Amino acid sequence: MLTIPIKKVNHFTNSSPQQHLKHNLSKRDLMKNKILKQLWEHPHRIVSGVELSRILGISRVGVWKHLQQLKDAGYSIESTPKGYRLADPENLLNPFCFPGREDHIHFYSQVTSTMDEARELARSGAPHLSVVVADNQTRGRGRLNRNWFSSPGGLWMSLILRPDLPPPLAFKVNFAASFSMATTLNGLYGTDIRVKWPNDLLAGEKKVAGLLSEMETQGDMISFVNIGMGLNVNNDPPPQEKKAVSIKMLLGKTVSRRDILMAFLDKFEMQMQDIATKDVIGPWKTITATIGKTVTIETRGETGHGVALDVDDTGALILGQGDGTEKKVIYGDCFHQAQL
Repeated sequence: MLTIPIKKVNHFTNSSPQQHLKHNLSKRDLMKNKILKQLWEHPHRIVSGVELSRILGISRVGVWKHLQQLKDAGYSIESTPKGYRLADPENLLNPFCFPGREDHIHFYSQVTSTMDEARELARSGAPHLSVVVADNQTRGRGRLNRNWFSSPGGLWMSLILRPDLPPPLAFKVNFAASFSMATTLNGLYGTDIRVKWPNDLLAGEKKVAGLLSEMETQGDMISFVNIGMGLNVNNDPPPQEKKAVSIKMLLGKTVSRRDILMAFLDKFEMQMQDIATKDVIGPWKTITATIGKTVTIETRGETGHGVALDVDDTGALILGQGDGTEKKVIYGDCFHQAQL
């Protein structure tokens, strides 16, 4: 089970999540979003500068400048004598790309950390299943504040969740999230992604994704749980991450980040229904890579070795030790040992 910092809060700030988003978007950014939306809504034809100028109410020179800035920011926009076209519309993650969920998607081209943004939005009253997603994080982090390399091409996001649960049952949200993402990827691409206790997704023994969570409580119930997720999609993990792999590397081709996020949100929303009474550990164990493996468990002050025998209904790992005894591990980092 993930370690979750708990903080009691008794009020929200006065600003709404929509106000927070607008505060973080300049007028130039809003105009760029409008241009991208126009190109995204017409993916199979070239949109002329004259048409964009007329629709957006700015000069053709203004359109050109915004498009150049979008190109400089990494967007694949083709320029022709007749106008402009998005070369890769399926990889946009802007709110307008998610019909029916637009008000719940908060997209940033770059942030320090999606978890930092999600915390502010959650404290401002952002609704259940809101998503903060970014093309790039400058200070992405994993468990125990380790650096998480978040280069463009990956799916870097944080979910804001408001389950009707007491804090001791928060572990269910974490297991439901990892299960939902693994089965989403396997369903879309025929991969064999498996879950590693407590918070990773693996292809073989290489890491595809990592999760972490933060929680705040109100009284004796959860106010919100934020789940941060970093998924290697079309990015190339850095050389120092030797045990990391991306979906692109597994398949030998790039895939749609939008398709992944949309399918994941649909599946995860179903998993979250009636989660207080739902068995989330049972399904999770059907795709685990950990049970049966010889593992090393590291906590803040202790290291243990043994065989991962089971994960119980509280999310704790049951570790079989060398002396024949069993130990219940509530949290820690788990490392699979190479099988001889």
